[in-house]
Amino acid sequence: MSKNCGQPDYSEYHFQAKEKALYAMEGIVLVLAIGYFFYQSWIACLFLMPVFLLFIREKRKELSKRKKQELSIQFKDLILAVAANQKAGYSIENAFRESYKDMEMLYGADGIICIEIRYIITGLDNNVTLEKLIYSLGMRSSQPDIIQFADVFSIAKRSSGNITEILQKTVAVIEQKTETDKEIQLIISAKKMEQKIMNMVPFLIIFYVSSTSRGFFDVLYHNMIGVIIMTVCLVFYAAAYLMSKRIVDIEV
Repeated sequence: MSKNCGQPDYSEYHFQAKEKALYAMEGIVLVLAIGYFFYQSWIACLFLMPVFLLFIREKRKELSKRKKQELSIQFKDLILAVAANQKAGYSIENAFRESYKDMEMLYGADGIICIEIRYIITGLDNNVTLEKLIYSLGMRSSQPDIIQFADVFSIAKRSSGNITEILQKTVAVIEQKTETDKEIQLIISAKKMEQKIMNMVPFLIIFYVSSTSRGFFDVLYHNMIGVIIMTVCLVFYAAAYLMSKRIVDIEV
């Protein structure tokens, strides 16, 4: 199954209308803040447009990662529902079909996993094997849990393995990984808050000094040497921001 069939490609996040407006506004505010505090020139904002584009790209990556994490959690609930349906006597294919009702109650018809189950059901109706459909989901989402499940599931189907046991082990692994991730996020939540505060410190210092000692920074503005110095400071600030973001961005 390819993304030409209308299936979502989780490697690319597409902003909704409200998100476009919100993040475009945030990006513009960021560019204006840098232009004013570092150069005190609105013209400088025109040369800072790459910052806006980088901001939008980072937001897209962040939301894409969040969507993949949601998919992984919802996939765990799907496997739980499939395992319960199979124990009730359904074949594995029909167990996936029946699981749609449970997922719709949990996440609504527009939930990520409900959309994927509809693709699976459509594929099964068109005689596409369940293994290929699950593997397609794994490749499009690039989620190791789903890819590994698809590989093991495919082998088990060919060798008439214990599908129920595979489903249970998959749920156990994903649950353990999810709990570990929650614990890590809880531990570093304070550090993430500190990072956000530290990101604001340079702007707050410049604002405070400019307000209390007018003219103190005038030597750094509207001349070539000052522009060079402030640009170097901005580069160091950007490097520190990226480094701090990488430190708190821990993946399980």
